[in-house]
Amino acid sequence: MIIDLPSTTTSQVNKKMVELRETGGAVALGRVLTLVIVTGDGTETEKAIQAANDASREHPARVIVVARGSKEAAPRLDAQIRIGGDAGASEVVVLRLYGALADEGAGSVVPLLLPDAPVVAWWPTEAPEVPAKDPIGLLSHRRITDAAAEPDPIRFLQSRLESYVEGDTDLSWTRLTSWRAMLTAALDLPPYEAVTSAVVTGAAGSPSTDLLAAWLGAYLEVPVQRVEHPRGPGIVSAELRRPSGSVKIVRPDGKVGTLTQPGQPDRRIALHRREVRDCLAEELRRLDPDEIYEVTLGGLGGIRRTDEPDPEPPRAEQDGSTQEQAEGDA
Repeated sequence: MIIDLPSTTTSQVNKKMVELRETGGAVALGRVLTLVIVTGDGTETEKAIQAANDASREHPARVIVVARGSKEAAPRLDAQIRIGGDAGASEVVVLRLYGALADEGAGSVVPLLLPDAPVVAWWPTEAPEVPAKDPIGLLSHRRITDAAAEPDPIRFLQSRLESYVEGDTDLSWTRLTSWRAMLTAALDLPPYEAVTSAVVTGAAGSPSTDLLAAWLGAYLEVPVQRVEHPRGPGIVSAELRRPSGSVKIVRPDGKVGTLTQPGQPDRRIALHRREVRDCLAEELRRLDPDEIYEVTLGGLGGIRRTDEPDPEPPRAEQDGSTQEQAEGDA
């Protein structure tokens, strides 16, 4: 059900939601958080609402969409309430702000926040320079951005370190969950050698590739090369170099990867590029600071960007004493 409230006020929107709840029970109270989505008044709004609806099946929420329209128009608030099948497991309130109201998103949001529930802010496209200082960011326990949706993804990502505040995160980081899990699991298998260096390859404008390289450098404490791939998509490969041979994951098509390890048969693994809805659902599972993301941002300055990876060093002969020493180092 979609209910339009043209040229309205937030008090009238609130009154209408109470009326819907009292007369038909259409708007449930079992919401675990308020998700505030800040967008322009374009096609990206509906895409963001759909992603939030899908994520809400795991996290029932009140979704408040602040769609900022033309500042040249007369001041006006057009609202829309979506419930039932048009809102997933949530209730969606779309606030389209025009004229001088376009900069007053926080004032329109506050009366609609759920009492005693955490607030998460999400900028699906262009985010403020410092999300934590944005009026809506100040209201939020968590602030989600997406470097991949920015005009200059790499520059935006690098700026996140300077502006980082506990509670900040980025969907470019969330897209790495499968890669991080696969690489960590691969190192838990023999021969248990220390990694000496790493190479991460991906599209030039892929912020997730930069974050994967920074994460490996920060936690393995080894030199990392970030190689630019002419086509992509996204992350193409990750290689962890060890004396007996490299652990490699190669995903040329953005769908299926191949894991190669010394002494093991090659394995094909599912590595589809993650949808926004899946990344959003993962981020809504936690409201505490992401310390690993913070450390990874600090490692961005330590990666070396190249067009071609350095040659892989020759493999060491693996005799019994070497194997024993390698296991001790692990």
